[in-house]
Amino acid sequence: MDMAIERSTPGWHRPVFRETLCGTMTDRERLGLPDHYVPDRFTGDLPGAVDRLRTVSRTQLAGMCEDPAIPLLDRLAAGTLLGLLGDPRTDTRQPAMIAIPGGLVSIGLDTDGVDTVLARYPGLGLDRKWLEKEIPTHTVELHPYAIAKFPVTNKEYRDFLADTNYPELPSSWAFRRYPVEFSNHPVYTVSSSAADSYASWLSARTRRRFRLPSEAEWEYAAAGPDGLEFPWGSQFDANRTNTAETGLFHTSPVGVFVGGNSPFGVADMAGNVEEYVSDLYQPYPGGPFVTDHLVDIHGTYRVARGGCFVRFRDLARTRRRHGQNPRSPTYAMGFRLAEDIQ
Repeated sequence: MDMAIERSTPGWHRPVFRETLCGTMTDRERLGLPDHYVPDRFTGDLPGAVDRLRTVSRTQLAGMCEDPAIPLLDRLAAGTLLGLLGDPRTDTRQPAMIAIPGGLVSIGLDTDGVDTVLARYPGLGLDRKWLEKEIPTHTVELHPYAIAKFPVTNKEYRDFLADTNYPELPSSWAFRRYPVEFSNHPVYTVSSSAADSYASWLSARTRRRFRLPSEAEWEYAAAGPDGLEFPWGSQFDANRTNTAETGLFHTSPVGVFVGGNSPFGVADMAGNVEEYVSDLYQPYPGGPFVTDHLVDIHGTYRVARGGCFVRFRDLARTRRRHGQNPRSPTYAMGFRLAEDIQ
């Protein structure tokens, strides 16, 4: 896969894809970026939008973040201000949770769907093996559970570190400094063991039963009863989620891509950061064991779900199964909580 740069609006450079050998590309080339600096899609306009909202109250800003009638730029500006002021939508000890009903649910991709996906997403360098992890469609029985509306934020993870002296600081925190200006952005570049430790800590502090969601729980919360391709429907839309196509190239305040919420109202399940689940990779019942680069690197590895701000739309699909690749900086690994409920 190769990419050229299409210049449409001033200051915005959209990737255009051409087929070539994927393995010879740099990460900037994969993202459709030249070797020199170019402004992202929002750089020029965001400061002005923030300035317009300086006198708006925190409560009003919080409402603006998730108001679909407000333009995306203004939602980003409202979230940016709340990052510094303190975002009332997030509470470490009382995370916003959404109840998901139990029952028999359908998970995965039909066996003949691999060719359909490959044809639908040309030019992204997809390997058939990656998609074969998703087959076949199968039924899973889920007990009622709750899943966090938002992924865990930098502030929430900071609270965990301050209370426990846990040694793992996110490598995305420059010089290991807590990025207060991104307090309401998802934490990322953490390990699956750190995510598990966070859930155990919060469970002990609140006397609740927090954990990471299973793969099936995550997929059902993202795809809903109709098994949607993306949390919002069947067609990708770069204005509904923070992926490379969106052109932000940074994490975003949680929940501002409100048009991308799942049928249950769960936010940021297609983009922003990738999310660990509780399961180690294994084939679905009746499916093949896929030996790909992740098996070569890790042997056994923790599955991750959802796309992220520097990866493309194929990872935003609700069925996509992947994991961390420590050899590439374009893996933004975060997590969200689940909870056992009666």
